[in-house]
Amino acid sequence: MSKGLKWGLISLAIGLVVVLAVGGLSIYRLQQNLTTSPLNLGNGEAGDDGPTDILIMGSDTRVGEGNDQYGEVEYGNGDGRTDVMMLLHISEDRENVSVVSFPRDLVVDIPECTDPESGKVYEPMENAMLNTAAENGGPGCTVATINDFTGLSIDHFMLADFNAVTELSEAVGGVEVCVNQPVDDPKSGLELPAGVSTVEGKNALAFLRSRAAFGDGGDESRIRSQQQFMASLARKVKEEGTLTNPGKLYEIADVMTSNLHVDEELGNVTRIVSIGGMMANVDLSHVVFVTAPTQVYEPDPNRLELDETRAEDLFQTLRDDRSLAQDDASATDGSEESATPDSASPSTAENSETPSADQTDEESVLLFNAADIPVEVVDASDTDGRAEDLVKVLQDAGYTQATEGDSIDSLPGTQVVYGPGWQSAAEQVAEELGIPQGQVIESTDAETVVKLEIGQDFTSGDRMDLDSAVPEGLSGQTAEQFTCQQ
Repeated sequence: MSKGLKWGLISLAIGLVVVLAVGGLSIYRLQQNLTTSPLNLGNGEAGDDGPTDILIMGSDTRVGEGNDQYGEVEYGNGDGRTDVMMLLHISEDRENVSVVSFPRDLVVDIPECTDPESGKVYEPMENAMLNTAAENGGPGCTVATINDFTGLSIDHFMLADFNAVTELSEAVGGVEVCVNQPVDDPKSGLELPAGVSTVEGKNALAFLRSRAAFGDGGDESRIRSQQQFMASLARKVKEEGTLTNPGKLYEIADVMTSNLHVDEELGNVTRIVSIGGMMANVDLSHVVFVTAPTQVYEPDPNRLELDETRAEDLFQTLRDDRSLAQDDASATDGSEESATPDSASPSTAENSETPSADQTDEESVLLFNAADIPVEVVDASDTDGRAEDLVKVLQDAGYTQATEGDSIDSLPGTQVVYGPGWQSAAEQVAEELGIPQGQVIESTDAETVVKLEIGQDFTSGDRMDLDSAVPEGLSGQTAEQFTCQQ
């Protein structure tokens, strides 16, 4: 695997801010900042009307001012690979935004691409890593590749480098992130206490490039960090009135366009302004982040391939320009595991067994009786009596082992934390209370069974009140959700 920095949102954060920021500004200078190249180096053509699809990429290049401080690239010509690839889909009615993350280790077929500068023709490649496509003539080859396997017609691309995230995070005054345990990762330089912190500059970059600090260090954990950071950034920009502050907007746009490489049409002032207008009125509950469904690539377990059936369902939803936001608040954003029968309602779980602590996730795909699930309920919302209230709600629903635990430091978002062998039980508890599956997380404490940590997004009522959720069977979150990284 590449040792390039896995810096996460860097690119999509840039894209979201730029398309939100530049509308209505005097942007002649911004246009001069941009580097441009052809959109599509394959044989397909982008559509002119309807939804707008923008491929936002982050390069691990060490070329350019400031990028050389992050080490050397061990492959190619130094221009880097696109280790972050996210498709931003803006619906035709401009009311919904879907963001699809593609893992860097995804194995795909790369079509024939022609280098726009040298004229060199790169032959098609089978079973190649998606993040290498840009080496075949530039980012337009990545566009051609994703067009091919999604059936979409990408309208624009944005490509950013390392400097972008440091300068962007400073320009917005920092981005709030959350971790469930203290982090000390010498490889990335990230040090954070447990709970909520504001990161900016090199610390924001460290949060997004850290591999060892979160989960198993793979693409899924990095993408979760990216989505958390993006959602937090979107909330901050919206809540602090950044979009109505022309001076602040120009500062952000100036910083970001200085670090962007875009397609030729997006380098046009008129087009940039029109995209800014598209995003202006989108509600945060209708900004949905998901990961393209994948499975292990059998010839190499260190790589991934698309889960064809589920991925095609997702791509068809985008081709049909349907929203990924489920407006029914009772629908959760089930992860891959929760799309299986073990996510059934506790009330339907009969004749089930309690799993042993050493069972694997596959072995623990069981249905639980509510009465068999010990649930510790702790308050992190700073709301008197809240834990007691939800203990009663759970007990009335049959969770007779629900008990109140000691309060903990406040958290903006609610979490259901589970120990080894208890994932499906935690998902049942989350479903009972309307908590999105993106807020169900594994604990590193082997003694944990199921713990409900009540955050400031759940201070009243028997069920969480969310405007929308991610569809069952997809992993991700909406921009209104507050999540923590494990």
